Amino acid sequence: MLYLHGGGYVGGSIWTHRKMVGHLAKAVGCYALLATYDYVFQSKFPRQIEQAVTAFEWLAEQGIAPKHTIAAGDSAGAGLIVAAAMKLRDAGRPLPAAILSISGWLDHSASGLSYEANREKDAFFQKAAVDMLASQVLAGTDPRNPLASPIFADLSGLPPIYLQVGGDETLLDDSRVLADRAKAAGVEVRLDVFPGMLHSFQMMAGRAPEADDAIERFAQWVRPKLGLTAAAATRGESQEVA
Repeated sequence: MLYLHGGGYVGGSIWTHRKMVGHLAKAVGCYALLATYDYVFQSKFPRQIEQAVTAFEWLAEQGIAPKHTIAAGDSAGAGLIVAAAMKLRDAGRPLPAAILSISGWLDHSASGLSYEANREKDAFFQKAAVDMLASQVLAGTDPRNPLASPIFADLSGLPPIYLQVGGDETLLDDSRVLADRAKAAGVEVRLDVFPGMLHSFQMMAGRAPEADDAIERFAQWVRPKLGLTAAAATRGESQEVA
């Protein structure tokens, strides 16, 4: 599993996320590589996407076949994972077996209605703050650029995508819209919305049953994509988009 951390391009690291990624890798039954990329004070868009592509290419150079690789990320990292897969697709390169998205930041234009609907529930990711973070990394690039905001991209030909998102977070519509547009493009998609949860709640894995349930759902869904034997069915309900 190639994992890219979130943090709005101003925070987060392979160290902040390694515990949660460890829970996820253990549940799936795979190795995990946490890759890093530049913060906004180091470089601007699209350098971070280029670095994500390089991470994919490095894995292939180590002899790990893309069909034995899954791509995952949270928040900004999830957006980078999807954009990198698009770049690989456009270059005619092999793609990972599946993509996992946790609270994906998939729309740098912040056009989702959930910014208003969940404004009173999500104190941190207010639209003004998200607009500020986007402007820092984009540095003048149109926020509707498909690589910056995959919800505006041609998603055809991408591998199966599983998106998890909290029902109370302002970025909820990023995942909803990407799921709808991926389905329309013929991509296999699953979307799970967790009521009452906020951004990247999976970081509480090992300490909160909701996070453990989410991790297990990821594992149950992705194991067959890697040719692994699926374990017992997970608890809870999900929305099968495709």
